[in-house]
Parts: sequence; C-alpha cells; structure tokens
Amino acid sequence: MADSAESAQVRLDYIRARMEKARRRFGPPSQAVELVAVSKTFSADAVEPFLAAGQRVFGENRVQEAKEKWPGLREKYPDLTLHLIGPLQSNKAREAVAVFDVIETVDRDKIAGALAAEMARAQRNLPCFVQVNIGGEEQKAGIGADEAVDFVRRCRTVHALNIVGLMCIPPEGQPPGPYFAHLAALARAAGVEQLSMGMSADFETAIAMGATHIRVGSALFGQR
Repeated sequence: MADSAESAQVRLDYIRARMEKARRRFGPPSQAVELVAVSKTFSADAVEPFLAAGQRVFGENRVQEAKEKWPGLREKYPDLTLHLIGPLQSNKAREAVAVFDVIETVDRDKIAGALAAEMARAQRNLPCFVQVNIGGEEQKAGIGADEAVDFVRRCRTVHALNIVGLMCIPPEGQPPGPYFAHLAALARAAGVEQLSMGMSADFETAIAMGATHIRVGSALFGQR
C-alpha cells in the first residue's frame, strides 16, 4: 500500500499542478476547481491508494458498481464524496440516493421526479447537476441545449431539486472549447454557478472556460 499510495500521490500532484496552472493562465485565477477522480471499473483496492493520498471526491458511472465498491471504503474514509456521473434509470433512483452524495446526470423529468421522491423519502437533499447534450448527439444522454434553461427551472419549481450546476461531455474529435463556452453561457442563463466539464484530455481547456469540477479518470488510474 505504501508504494501504491506514493504513486497515487505523484499522479494527484501532477494533475493538481496542471489544474492550478490552467486557473492562472488567462489573468487572475478563476474560482477553485474540484477534482473528481473517475474510478469507474477500478476495484476498491485500486481506489484506496488515492484515498490514502488525500483524494476525497470520486465519480462512478453505474449505481450497482458503486453500491458494491464504496460502502467498505466509506467506513474507512467517511469524509469522501461520491458523484454519479453516468446515466441513471428511474428504477435505480432509490439506490442512487442512498449511495451517492451528488447526482450529475439529471436529464429528463422522469428522472427528476424519481429523484425528488426518493430524496424526500430518505430525507436527503442531494446537490444535482443537469446534464446537457451540448453537441446534440443522438447517442449521448442529456437534455438538449435549447431546453436546458427551462429544464433547470422545472427541476427547481416542479420537482424541488437542488440544482447547483450543469454538466456536459463534448463531442469526441472536435475542439472542446466552444462547447464548454456554450455550457458556461447556459449556466449563466439558468442562474447556476457550477460547471462539471472537462476530462483527462481536455480539463485544462475546461478550466479556462470556467469549469468548477473536472472529471479525470485515465490520467490518474491509467487506461481501462
């Protein structure tokens, strides 16, 4: 564990140094940026060195995987924060509310209603992000960009969800900057302050465009 923790610390320090450099690149530093370590498909044994090195915010794609992996780790590290960053089905809402601390993938009214009902039942008011299909891609989840502002309003007024920000994944193979800028503009229009955008290959661009959360997996854990 000692060698693994040392290696994890080196990788974390490298990513955090790049994050800080990106914050300062274009004038006065932007607001602090949260590193969400994307641990999907990696075992608890692979994750624990990063916890030992001080990382406390992680992202998982699947409810079932998180349900199996994280309870034991949470017993040892009760101050960790777990983000759901993958698509959510309404029949998994109860488990998601029980396992996760932040839901980043609210993208339709059915999910918003299911989450609201489960949060009320469990007496947990989790912060949520609305996922925006910023590139209008048929194969990707997310509310359409032209619907995002109204959907945020509905999530707040109809479903009483605590919507704190927007999340996106830009189209692969295209410059991400314009898509990140578009998401930032939508966030301003919707009256939300947090932006979850940017992954291992483009998080520095995302930070330059105002990201408050970046989701980094392969640059920390290696290729899946």
